[in-house]
Amino acid sequence: MPMAPIIVRATWDDEAEVLVETSKDIEGLAIEAPTIEALEAKVVAALSDPIELNGIDSDLKQIPVHIMAEHSLLVPNPSHR
Repeated sequence: MPMAPIIVRATWDDEAEVLVETSKDIEGLAIEAPTIEALEAKVVAALSDPIELNGIDSDLKQIPVHIMAEHSLLVPNPSHR
């Protein structure tokens, strides 16, 4: 049976200059990384214990994880020179 992916949200911390992970699906993760690629590697390495501790049960060989990140920015308005 298909399993809903574990949702991991990545939020940029301006002060620390890192992405910070949060997840409502997995308690106990505390991961920071300077890039989304580095965060992904750390999430993969850190998930096995919390998956067991949070009682996530699956017959799947691999458990789906969805890492969500947003990036906002401001662009110059050409009518305000």
